[in-house]
Amino acid sequence: MGMKNDVSLLLCDIMSIYEQQSTFNPNMPIRQMMYAGRLYDKYIQENGLKIYGEKQIPLPVPRLVTFYNGREDRADESVLNLKDAFMGNARAAEADIDVRVRMVNINYGRNRKLLENCGPLREYAWLVEQIRECNEKMGIEDAVDRAIDEMPDDFEIKGFLLANRAEVKNMCLTEYDEEKAMQMFREEGREEGRQNAVLEMVKDGDITCGRAAEKLGKPVNEIERLLMELIKE
Repeated sequence: MGMKNDVSLLLCDIMSIYEQQSTFNPNMPIRQMMYAGRLYDKYIQENGLKIYGEKQIPLPVPRLVTFYNGREDRADESVLNLKDAFMGNARAAEADIDVRVRMVNINYGRNRKLLENCGPLREYAWLVEQIRECNEKMGIEDAVDRAIDEMPDDFEIKGFLLANRAEVKNMCLTEYDEEKAMQMFREEGREEGRQNAVLEMVKDGDITCGRAAEKLGKPVNEIERLLMELIKE
């Protein structure tokens, strides 16, 4: 699958990279570092700069920002650091590379000053909030339609949404499916962790296979099979 950031632009000597996330992702520093590397490579090629010469080449200053509008409660603004991902955190301060990404919460009602100064962003935040509220009472497609129809007529983005309703619905459906998939993965991870914990208790002799079967809602022979696989590992 190809890798690309949501928006990037070069203005004067600033290279801004923007990403929007509907779920919290602590890996944005490494992702945006990779985006930046590709953009710098393109910048160097397009400007005929020589990175192997004796003269230092001028490079635009990177600004890395992630706009967050997930359901999980997050601060209005926080900083994600690449060094937090390094193995052996005690030595992270010795790392020769670090990347900082500003994560800005753009959920409706958060970062009021930013949203007040940017009408389209405030209206987008309102739209997302309305879709979520409507989705509690109806399907996601109907929720999108309801939110667009009930949007105030003086909103700048309403004309665009009405003219591109099908594309907007498709985007929302894709994002909704991704959220459901992420939730499923988290639930599967919790269930797998619980299963492994119970199997470890059987392995250590703390409980019987029969008791483990009751806890996990599985047949005894299935518990015995899983236990054998665990022992082989």
